[in-house]
This record gives sequence, C-alpha cells and structure tokens, in this order.
Amino acid sequence: MTESSAYFQLDERIQRFIWTEGWSELRDVQELAIPLILPADRDVIVAAATAAGKTEAAFFPALTHILRGVVPGLIVYISPLKALINDQFGRLNRLCEELEVPVWPWHGDISSSVKQRFLRDPWGVLLITPESLEALLCNRGTTIAAAFERTIYFIIDELHAFIGSERGKQLQSLMHRIDNVIGRRIPRIGLSATLGDMRLAASFLRSESADQVAIIQTSSSGTSLKILVKGFEKVSSSEREHDLDNPDDEIVPKQIAMHLFKSLRGTNNLVFPNSRSAVEQYTYLLNKLCDQAKVPNEFWPHHGNLSKEIRADTEAALKQREHPATAVCTNTLELGIDIGAVKSVAQIGSPPSVASLRQRLGRSGRRKGESAILRGYCIEDALSDKVGLAALLRLDTVQTTAMISLLLEGWVEPPSPNGLHLSTLIQQLLSFIAQNGGADAMPAYRLLCDAQAPFSGLNKAGFAELLRHLGEQELLIQDSSGLLLHGRVGEKFVNHYTFYAAFASDEEFRIVAGSKTLGTLPVSHLLVSGQRILFAGRTWLVDEIDESQKTIFVTATKGGTPPLFQSSSGRIHTRVRQRMRELFESDGKVPYLDSTAQRFLDEGRKNYQQLGLTEKWILDQGQHAVLFTWLGDDANEAIVCLLLARNVRASPSRVGVEITKGDRSIDDLVNLLADIASDGTPTLDALLAQPQNLQRQKWDWALPPSLLRASYASLNLDIDAALAWATSHPL
Repeated sequence: MTESSAYFQLDERIQRFIWTEGWSELRDVQELAIPLILPADRDVIVAAATAAGKTEAAFFPALTHILRGVVPGLIVYISPLKALINDQFGRLNRLCEELEVPVWPWHGDISSSVKQRFLRDPWGVLLITPESLEALLCNRGTTIAAAFERTIYFIIDELHAFIGSERGKQLQSLMHRIDNVIGRRIPRIGLSATLGDMRLAASFLRSESADQVAIIQTSSSGTSLKILVKGFEKVSSSEREHDLDNPDDEIVPKQIAMHLFKSLRGTNNLVFPNSRSAVEQYTYLLNKLCDQAKVPNEFWPHHGNLSKEIRADTEAALKQREHPATAVCTNTLELGIDIGAVKSVAQIGSPPSVASLRQRLGRSGRRKGESAILRGYCIEDALSDKVGLAALLRLDTVQTTAMISLLLEGWVEPPSPNGLHLSTLIQQLLSFIAQNGGADAMPAYRLLCDAQAPFSGLNKAGFAELLRHLGEQELLIQDSSGLLLHGRVGEKFVNHYTFYAAFASDEEFRIVAGSKTLGTLPVSHLLVSGQRILFAGRTWLVDEIDESQKTIFVTATKGGTPPLFQSSSGRIHTRVRQRMRELFESDGKVPYLDSTAQRFLDEGRKNYQQLGLTEKWILDQGQHAVLFTWLGDDANEAIVCLLLARNVRASPSRVGVEITKGDRSIDDLVNLLADIASDGTPTLDALLAQPQNLQRQKWDWALPPSLLRASYASLNLDIDAALAWATSHPL
C-alpha cells in the first residue's frame, strides 16, 4: 500500500482491517472515492462494475469520518431490498465491531427492541429500506429531528434501481423531508454498476444542483466474456389446432431444459426466463430431469410470489459451497444480494433491457481468472404462409442480438429521472400530514412542490386541484383553521402497513373471454378497446378494460396476421430498435450465434428485404397497416395517442405502431400523419381521451382526470420524438 495515498487517509483501525484481510492494494474505485467522500461536504456517485468494491469505497471513508468526529455521527445506508440489508449487515458488522461502531438493521423483520435501542442513541450505521424510512417518518414524527440530527451521509445502494420509479421519487422526497427537519443538506452517496448517463443519474441524486455532484466512474473489471446464443424453432401457433382446455406443446421448453441440464450441472448459475410462470415451468422440467438421471436436485425457483422462506432456501443453496445450485429466477436475483459468484447466466428470451442484462451478467465471472458466461436462448415460430411479421422478421432473435451488441459496446439505457410522479406525491402528502399531525397547505406545497422540491413539476393551481379532489375522495379534510388532516378514507390507508410502499404490488391483468378466464398478462403498454392481442396461441380483440378489477374482456377474432402487441414488462429504448434496424440492413455473421440463431437472423434479414423495409416505413397488411418507426416504446405510444385523438384505431407494436385501416387507404394514412405533424401537440385531454389503462401507479386512482393524464404523459410518452418522426416521414 506504499503507493496508495487514499489508504493512508483512512482511520488506522480500518487500515489494519484491510491489511488483515490480505488486500495487497485498494481497488481503483476506492482510490478515487476515498478522498472525495471523506470530507462529507459533497454528493458523490460511485459507478463501477459488480464486485469492484463500491461498498468499501463508500464505507471506508464514511466510517473514518465518523470515527474522527467529536460527536458520534450516523451513516444512513438505503437499500432497495431487505435481503441486501441482511447481507450488508453481515459484511459490515465484523469491521464495525473492531471499530466499536454499532450497525443497526431496520426493516419489518427486526425486533422493536433493536429499533428502540437505536432511537435512544442514534449513531453508527443504519441499514434501512425506503419503506421502513417512510414508516419511521409517519409513526415517529416527533423523534425525526433527534434520530437524524447527527447524520453525516445518505448512502444509496443500487442507485439505478430507484431512478425513474415510484420508489425513487419516494426516496428523493424522504431525504428532502429529513433535510428539511434537521435544517441542512445531508451529503448523498449513490452506488451503482448500471448507469447509462451519469449526468441524468446526478440529476436524480440531487436535482437542484446536479452539476455539483462528483462522479467516479471506473472502467469494467477486465473480466473476459463468453457468449453463446442458441436458437430453437417451434411449430407456429397460427398452425396449431386451438384448444383452450389443453396447453401448448412443451417440445421447445423441454429442449432448452435439457441443454441447461447438461450445461449447468455441477456449478452455480442463474437462469432468467421472462415471467414467474416460466420460472415455475423450467424449474419443474429441470427437477424432472434430475429425477430421471437419479441425481440430487440442483435447480431452485426464485420469484416474488414465492414465500420468503422458499426464496431464502434458494439463496442459501447458492451461498453454500458443498453442493452446486442453480436458481431459476425473475429479476428478484438481479440486484446485489450476496449469493456468491456464479459460473454463468442464462437468459431465455429477449431480456427486458440492456441494463437488466448487464446487471444479471455481473453475477458471473467474479472469481479471479474466470470469464463471465452468458447463454441466450431464442425461440422462433417455424416459417409458413400463416405466420405474422414477428415470426417473419425473427424479432426475438434480432432484439436479443441487438441488446447483446450494445452491451458489448458498453451502452445501457440512460436513466429517466424526470416525470411528475403525482401518485407518489399523494402518498408523500398523506405521510407528511401523519408526520406532523396535520399540515397547512402552503408549507406542504413549498416542501413538496417548490422549485427545488421532488415534485417541482406541479404548480400551485395543480396542487389546489389535487387537494380539492382528495377532499372529495375523503382522503383529506380541512378543519376550521385550514389545517389539512386525514379524512375517513385517508385514515384507513395511512394506518395500514401497505401504505409505506409507494409502489403497487406487481399485478397482472386477467384475460377473460365470455365466462372463461384464459390467464393473466403483465401489461406495461397502452391498451384501447378494439386493439388486438396475442394470447394462448391465438388472436383476441379487446372489448373492454376494467382497470379497477385489472381485467381485459376479449373475444376471439379470425383472419389477418397475428398482432405485434408486446406484453412483456420491459419498455424498449429507441437505441435498441435502431440497432435492430442496423442488424436487418447488414449481412455479416454474428460470432456468438449458433447455427440456428444465425439462420433466424439471416431469415429475418431476407424477409426484411423482400418486404421492402429498407425504403418503406409503412406496410399494408389488408385490414391493418404497420408503421415501422424503429422508435422506443415511449415515442410509439405517443404516436398511438396522436392517432387515437383523430379517431384512428391504433396500438403500439414491437417495431412501431399497428393501425386498423377501416375504409382508409395507405395514402389516407400518410396524409393523416402529415396533418398530425403540421398541427403539433394537442392538449393532453384530447391526446389521452381514449386510452383506458392510464392508472399504472399505486395512487393514480386518487388523481383528478387532468392530473392523471399529465402524470401518465410525463412518465410514458415522448411526444417530441413522435412529432419529429411524423414530420420527417410522410413526404
């Protein structure tokens, strides 16, 4: 350590700990972070690869600072997961015992006696989730000043998991409220391995002074990467005899399970299908293969609907070293829970995003000298004269290939720190009233919505409209002095434990045909009556959407080609779609595709050329037309809304927008788009008059219609990109 200036800035006891751990040197990220974090006078983002030492980069200087303080200070570590808090407690407690610094885990499973001991003398390290921090402010409002007055740092782990989400806006508000109570700004330290645009991340961390946030960004860990993407072909769903009482054949899933079984046995791995039902299916198939081979089971499920005991069993199986274990999981194992190093990561189907793929792959190749390994599995329908555009263009294979190519270039989706998030504003207003036993309207507005506040996009008139509507809903009342209090309905919500989460549970829409429930579907895209969706191997027409019951009523429809509606939970970025287009218009081999996947790509390219899509941007498909925008979902949904506002039935698709032509010709549609481009942006009331599933966030149901439309548009629509596309194409 003789050449390390950062090492000698640390407390001697921490230096001793590093030495006894056998470290020969500090990591690059630690060398850079220690001098910036140690003075506790600025906000800092630490971005580095998974397992690059970000946690120590933050805690070594932070602990040094509080050890040197005259009065014992407090570090507040905020994590998106309870399991991650438990992991960090195990990592930190051994170091902090030597430093005689207490570590306080705080979440729903921690006893009240531990929490009371912290509140009696709040110093050391507090490990907490946003939900537990919310509960603390709601239920112990009078103690907040004393509990946080000695706070030196907020350390936010997995920063990317918060940006652009309800939880992220909630976290911004909670930190802002604590700053307000103690009368000073507490420095914020953000840690992440997956940030696409550092300045946007800085804007999230400290919106009012993003340019003053120090950014530490180190290059990748240098781990080599091995990739194999295998293609599997199945009988086209459009050629099957449809029987709703019998499931589709399992030939391809069985083939994939067999390849996983042969490739993964004897090592620790993560397998990511794209749904909870697929997790259950592949776990079952892999367990069955273990039984048939008369070998111990090595495959364990992990998703959010399982009990915490089952999830804990899977995590424990991965951590222990005596027996190999592979988790078949959703994104529940995407974040930094300590499950040890895994040999490889398998992705079945296209990943939700490049950022998600990067986060997942960061689990592999952590041991020195080992490569990270990614196995991808693409499933495509066999080509016939009955398959639709998705199969003809081999969209699953092309999208997966595009995402991997962007990953190899080091690109990930930039964060989205903007958006009104008015659903979360309702929760924070109710929480602030609980914290203080009531609130005056203007101080509440200044705290939550002023220029430097978390919800600064809402003006005074909008806030007044919101208060009136919340009063009508009996969420709020106003006493004779003008004090805002919880109403009859608001009191019930705030006093229930589910209030502390700013996000709704991950619900899916039921698909109902007549009196029969066909199944459930995760929906993250705009829906309208008259739209076609593909489900259970056939095409359905959406008759009605009941948001309150999370139900989509459908009838079977015949004829035409399968729709391009995408029901996955991921929202695709424009850069991914542009890379897909580049792949279609190139002719080179992709080295990580096996022969079948390469054939899929070549077939997609051939059909792309035969359809004339090098020049065409609109394709006539009889009853429907498809706009090939090659834009992200936010822009495509905006184009859909612009069309709906002119009474043209449209829906977002995987390549752009699908339009029901009616009695319109292609020339009519081209002229219509030209009119849209020249007329500019309609009002939000006109733009969002027809879409029926605008309530995406937990408290959206309590918003007045005008504010619901404004909040939805700010989070889901890129109107500028939509108009720019419309302006540049219909010529």
